[in-house]
Amino acid sequence: MAREFGLDPNGVLKLASNENAMGPSPKAVEAAAQAMRHAHLYPDGSAIALREKLAEVRGLKPEQIFVGTGSNEVMVLLAQAFAGPGDEIIFGEYAFIVYKLAALLFGAKPVSVPMPGLAHDLDAMADAVTDRTRIIFMPCPNNPTGTVVDPDDLKSFIRQLPEHVIFCFDEAYAEYLDEPADLRPLIDEGYKVFCTRTFSKIYGLASLRVGYGYGDPELIKLLNQVRQPFNSTGIGQAAALAALDDHAFVTRSRESNRAGLKQLTEGFKRLGLDCPPSEANFVLMAVADSRKVFELLEARGIIVRPLHGYGLSEYLRVTVGTEEENTRLLGALEELLAGPDAASLKGESERR
Repeated sequence: MAREFGLDPNGVLKLASNENAMGPSPKAVEAAAQAMRHAHLYPDGSAIALREKLAEVRGLKPEQIFVGTGSNEVMVLLAQAFAGPGDEIIFGEYAFIVYKLAALLFGAKPVSVPMPGLAHDLDAMADAVTDRTRIIFMPCPNNPTGTVVDPDDLKSFIRQLPEHVIFCFDEAYAEYLDEPADLRPLIDEGYKVFCTRTFSKIYGLASLRVGYGYGDPELIKLLNQVRQPFNSTGIGQAAALAALDDHAFVTRSRESNRAGLKQLTEGFKRLGLDCPPSEANFVLMAVADSRKVFELLEARGIIVRPLHGYGLSEYLRVTVGTEEENTRLLGALEELLAGPDAASLKGESERR
């Protein structure tokens, strides 16, 4: 983009990939630097130290935890292990696109369920279950809409699922919530629940690609049969291990994100732009012509995410930045509204 528009790469503002505006965990950076001294050695393929630490932090057993190359790989391996031709995988129509891609990758039928008001409809998802359903994917907060599902309603939904269905709960943005849904009791009760988390978001380690899943030990054993050896790096494991103790950084990131969400939401509304509520580290902004606005912002050195691939062509997804970064974006939008391209911005969503 810098080459195309003749911009200084250091001045480009990227608000497109839901990365942590605070950067990486300082403790993780230090641990990664130390781990680089052993970069000539293969990592622990079983990620024993990280799994033991995760078990301690999350109140689980090490054998309940599976470590992967980001939570993306973990979910794809779940589909590989449990779904194939003739099977079905269910997800919300505006949910993370990897769920659909995972189904297609292994020949399963993707089943997209409508999401009125940009939120998951649990009754509609229950109605979509058939004897061919193998996995239901659901993120909370949802990417890209930022909506959440009521924990009690979610637990009731899971308890009604038939035995042959695995419910995969994608918690990539859970650390941004004050009280995220806790499905560990259902796992203990024997329900087929598998949850995934990542170090890419609130811990700021997206470049190192570390994620994990947790569930029944027998399910974890099956996932280990389909994963590649050394599927998480030693440097990533060391960084993730240290990040789990960086409580101050997580708190700062959560507080900064909360303030940034408020700044962007109020700023969008002040400019007359529709902005559905979000509980994640990103927020949607409705515009009349999302491709045009995306290009106009690019020319100003600001990258946001158009959502045509999700069927949300009237929205742009904006990652929460620092106060200065958010101010820069809002200033650019204000300039556009005062100029000849104002018509491309003004528009309201019909999906409220």
